[in-house]
Amino acid sequence: MTRNTRALPWVAAVGAISLGLAACSGGSTGGTTVPGGSGSAAAAVRGGTLNMLGAGDVDYMDPNISYYSVGYLGLRLWSRQLFTYPAQSGQVTQAVPDLATEMPTAGKGVSSDGLTYTIAIRPGAKWSTSPARQVTAADVVRGVKRTCNPVQPFGGLPDYLDLIVGFKSFCDGFQKVGHTAAAISSYLEGTNLPGVVAKDDLTVVFKLTHPASFFPDMLTLTAFSAAPKEYDAYVPASAELGQHTISDGPYMIESYAPTKSISLVRNPAWTASTDPIRKAYVDKVLINETITQDSVQQQLQTGTPTADMEWDVAPPPSQVPALIAKKDPNLSLGPSSSSNPYVVFNTVSPNANGALGKVKVRQALSEAISRTNIIQVLGGPKVNQALSHVLPPVIVGGEKNFDLYPYDATKAKADLAAAGYPSGLSLKMLYRNASQGSSKTFQTLQQDLSKIGVTVVGVPSPNADFYTKYLQVPTVAQRGVWDLATAGWGSDWYGNAAVSFFNPLFSGKVSFPPSGSNYGLYDSPAANTLIAQANSAKTTDEAATMWAQADQQVMKDAPFFPITNPVQANYRASQVQGAVYVPSLQNFDPANVWLSADKQGG
Repeated sequence: MTRNTRALPWVAAVGAISLGLAACSGGSTGGTTVPGGSGSAAAAVRGGTLNMLGAGDVDYMDPNISYYSVGYLGLRLWSRQLFTYPAQSGQVTQAVPDLATEMPTAGKGVSSDGLTYTIAIRPGAKWSTSPARQVTAADVVRGVKRTCNPVQPFGGLPDYLDLIVGFKSFCDGFQKVGHTAAAISSYLEGTNLPGVVAKDDLTVVFKLTHPASFFPDMLTLTAFSAAPKEYDAYVPASAELGQHTISDGPYMIESYAPTKSISLVRNPAWTASTDPIRKAYVDKVLINETITQDSVQQQLQTGTPTADMEWDVAPPPSQVPALIAKKDPNLSLGPSSSSNPYVVFNTVSPNANGALGKVKVRQALSEAISRTNIIQVLGGPKVNQALSHVLPPVIVGGEKNFDLYPYDATKAKADLAAAGYPSGLSLKMLYRNASQGSSKTFQTLQQDLSKIGVTVVGVPSPNADFYTKYLQVPTVAQRGVWDLATAGWGSDWYGNAAVSFFNPLFSGKVSFPPSGSNYGLYDSPAANTLIAQANSAKTTDEAATMWAQADQQVMKDAPFFPITNPVQANYRASQVQGAVYVPSLQNFDPANVWLSADKQGG
């Protein structure tokens, strides 16, 4: 799931599986092939309703705050970014212009010192307001500012908090204002951000504290989406804003019932000539968020008229091996460049006399968890490459393969006793009970840890609540509501992206939720120092050395237990054509599929 990097044999093999399956997909009638599609240009059909089925909701409808893969999937339909990843085979991890008119390069958009990026916005891109109006550079500035609002900041804030000139100071001041829409709006409109400036209506200028060759890739994050001035009337990420979203993409929200459904219709302000990314073949998209994972798979396989694509679920892990074995043409397997799932240890939990605050206890638990057993219940090693450290093998910069905690229950039991728990202990594990993979991971871990005298009690959560009501709320961790949790992490962008793992997940207090994703509130002075040194390294080679050392330090501290860098499995109904897996969406791109003429949905 990275770009401009060396391909590992395993990743190449996965690609071969994906291409083999795609080659079997129906709908091709010859003629000019649609870029990245499974059919042909002549076969592309406009119209119909795309029905997407799932078991949970987006984290937030707010583009500047959403930081969850299913949120990105929905935003693809109605929100545009300066740059994005296209649904074009062979190019799905290469950033291309979206709202921007062209990619910035040295001497053309990028200053000679690499510190200033000047980006032109595409004329004709418009908001779904009445009357429709141009998306402007001021809207981009507003969007970036909103990401560090005091109520619900963007979870990947550590990625660029110290990178954009004046941003940390701006955000520090933002945290001191009130939590009302009026107070937030007053600060947004009345406080300059020197590192993000609207040069004119259609030109935005970013100023960086140090060169960052990955910056255009970072700008693919939805956090950098433009925000219309109407958003000033609402608290960021609020339920009220969720009911008053404004679109600059091909679709707009017709209705939204949280955890139940989302209905999207065409945005009359959108024109295809201003959007090089989204073909928008279907007329309407209906998202049903009330279907179980097993039922979604059954409906997609059996041709239910109102079942076209997955929403927030994937094929049940137990069914993936059989789908692979029969070479099901509607199954796709794509690389993910992720650590998913992994087990988080709540380092501040008061339970069991603060056991998880002790490094030796976390190390003993890591020795007692069988990565092999978990991989087996997640679909087996063909779709789950074992991962025993922070960085997946396709991330450029610092990845070194090592394993400090090979499975050894005997050693784990002895080490747990030496840590002060000879009789074991009792822990609580948070997991998503609507997910077969999450549920089976919990059950497997429960069995593994019982062998060393550790009792694990389940804390089941609906998909929609898992992050927003549990992991993203530090007080929940501090109260000991959970001790262990399954979570997942993917690269925020591709290529040189080690920073997008370490900064949001392991960089101490600055990465604590809600402005980061360090859910277990891990804070290590040694790791913090190494991460800071890597961030400020003058060369990529120097940074790679520091990232490798940071990886070693984090694993010594054992704040989490990595399990796998998986292949992403997705399934579609036979009538869905032009389906291209886009890693950043962890699904086929819904903005570019079409439906067979005889199966237009309903």
